[in-house]
Amino acid sequence: MTLSALALAFALTGCATAPSSNLATVAAYRDTIELSGRLSVNYQKDGKVESVTGSFDWTQRPGNVNVSLANPLGQTVATIDVTPQSATLTQGGSAPVSEADIDTLTQRTLGWPLPVSGLRDWLQGYAVDAQGQRFAASPARNEIVTKDGWRLRFMEWHDPNAAQPKPRVIHATRAAAGDIQDLEIRIIVNQA
Repeated sequence: MTLSALALAFALTGCATAPSSNLATVAAYRDTIELSGRLSVNYQKDGKVESVTGSFDWTQRPGNVNVSLANPLGQTVATIDVTPQSATLTQGGSAPVSEADIDTLTQRTLGWPLPVSGLRDWLQGYAVDAQGQRFAASPARNEIVTKDGWRLRFMEWHDPNAAQPKPRVIHATRAAAGDIQDLEIRIIVNQA
């Protein structure tokens, strides 16, 4: 699995379910989280359909996000470290690649910006809508188009009847991103 394919894969995986009519609100936003999950990406590039799967470990602290990406066999193939000053991608056997921010880093390594900065919110059920307003997803209010053009659907929840459910499955789509077409990213977040 190439770095580009795995980094592209680091975004999302899941199964669709019908949204619940539960009116519960999303869990309160946390600056510090540790999550893991599985992911899958489907897209077209140069007229060819591509598909990539893997898993991730996500550690978020105030001012820092660390992501470890693994292939389907569980072997770590890349890590991403994001601070307010820089973003660094390290792949075994290769020199680290750094840029001023994560969007520039993914643009350089993938040819389009992977939404890692958005994932800080998405993994907790939040997003910024096309009008720049903060959106809090819930089982009854589970779909949004983000300010940067991603269509998000929060498909499943950990304990959807809880007072503050946490997202379990997130599906993101985008018609085009650089030379990538029909991008579909899914993530399953393991129970925290």
